[in-house]
Amino acid sequence: MSLQDTSTSEETTEMGELVYIDGPKDLEFREYPVPSPEPHAVVTEVVRTNVCGSELHVWRGDHPLSDCVLGHEAICRVSDLGEKVTTDSAGQPISEGDLVAPVYFQTCQHCEFCRRGEFYRCENDYEHAGKSPEIWPHFHAPWGTHYYIYPNQHFYKLPEELLETPSLAAAANCALSQVKFGLDRTGIDYNDTVVVQGAGGLGLNATAYANERGAETIVIEGVDQRIERAQEFGADHVIDFREHESADARADKVHALTDGVGADVAVEVAGVPEAFNEGIELLRTGGRYLEMGNVRPGHTIDFDPGKLVRKSIDVTTAVEYDPWVLYESLEFLANTKDEYPYEKLLDAEYDLVDVEEALERSEQRDLTRATLVPHSH
Repeated sequence: MSLQDTSTSEETTEMGELVYIDGPKDLEFREYPVPSPEPHAVVTEVVRTNVCGSELHVWRGDHPLSDCVLGHEAICRVSDLGEKVTTDSAGQPISEGDLVAPVYFQTCQHCEFCRRGEFYRCENDYEHAGKSPEIWPHFHAPWGTHYYIYPNQHFYKLPEELLETPSLAAAANCALSQVKFGLDRTGIDYNDTVVVQGAGGLGLNATAYANERGAETIVIEGVDQRIERAQEFGADHVIDFREHESADARADKVHALTDGVGADVAVEVAGVPEAFNEGIELLRTGGRYLEMGNVRPGHTIDFDPGKLVRKSIDVTTAVEYDPWVLYESLEFLANTKDEYPYEKLLDAEYDLVDVEEALERSEQRDLTRATLVPHSH
């Protein structure tokens, strides 16, 4: 039986709500029966779910997703375990009532890339997340009261140290896991100098992780609140692009901070195509560049590949991560929760019914990250 053919006998009489999008800025609330889980699946109640830059892209219409449920960053409470589920994806015993962080994409285990062990490149990663809510089990993404964790999705129980402050882990399944995976792939090392282009959620997590790896961090930003956050997250230096208005001026400042050499690693998390050109200028010869912020095809710039080659720059990209990185990220948060003000990454809380206001304020960039709390909680 396909999921589409699943009958209402696999749904409870309880109803849940979700946020549906069917085109640019075309949101509506829809109500569906809460499903009962397949043997290897889990049904959860959403405790909180965030507004990430990806949702803004979908909302504005410059992302391929549509006719779907919104959301991907979330902390959920297990409400119904499939009969075959006894542990989370790390082998930790799991029970109804436990708080969990789900990996928002699947690793199908059978495509060419999963076969190669490149799970972060699974070609069926969004098979579930991109479905219409009309397809059972309806709650394919977490902007709603419930979220269905499919059998081929990884999920992890929150460490004990985070149970009293679960909001700290709300972005672990995107921002923190993403930058951790990407920076590890660059070969970040003790005493490296790391430039972070942008101090939104990804940039601040990147700053914290680079600090903990023993790097010297330089953050480039131009919004007062974000500059303040970067300093609170341990940035050794902040370059305000309102004071250093040109790319050349910012490159000069980075070189001045690195004894004229340039940075070992640069991370683009501003989401601005022009930042890629600039990033090459910030790096030393033989430097490593992590491109993460520009995820939307079709936004082009003039680029001189000769500069890249002559400086022997290694470029790494990352749009997802190996699913077990989420477990490592939760442990990282548990171990560093007293070192960094992670709670300030979520600086605005909205009831789910006020989702449009949360999107509008997020688009204006007058907050770092909004979190949505279903009114049932």
